[in-house]
Amino acid sequence: MNAAVVVFAVGNPSRGDDAIGPLLLERLGGWLDDEGLAGQFELIEDFQLQIEHALDLGGRRLALFIDAGAGTPGPYTFRRIAPATGIAHTTHELPPEAVLQVYRQTEGAEPPPAFVLCVRGEQFELGEPLTAAATAGLEGAWQLLTELCRKSVLTEWERAALA
Repeated sequence: MNAAVVVFAVGNPSRGDDAIGPLLLERLGGWLDDEGLAGQFELIEDFQLQIEHALDLGGRRLALFIDAGAGTPGPYTFRRIAPATGIAHTTHELPPEAVLQVYRQTEGAEPPPAFVLCVRGEQFELGEPLTAAATAGLEGAWQLLTELCRKSVLTEWERAALA
């Protein structure tokens, strides 16, 4: 049986602010254990989303994609997403909306309600540490992430997306 919520973190820990997703996921894993919530969540980390990630959506109540974004407004954004055809030129790098679309096409059903938590990044060079701005954004996003995990129901996540 699948956990009710799947959380994808996308990013390369060796590429500066691109590490935001993996760092949040690592921290989340420990926090979920401490809070006794780990059984409700499956955490998946990868450098980039692939077509195969659509298979991880089956049987879920909610899905969350965490990533760093260049040009993301504010320290972070949180929004609901819907299935859409991806812009990628290959199947090796898909936006979250395209993963939802692949699920829809392969399973013949609607994917679970899905959201993106995107933290603003500034530098993504190999070997660089997190920037100060990314570190600050990560802390703000962490507060939201723990609130979402404490109240992992659609209405609460929709309310947070509108805030």
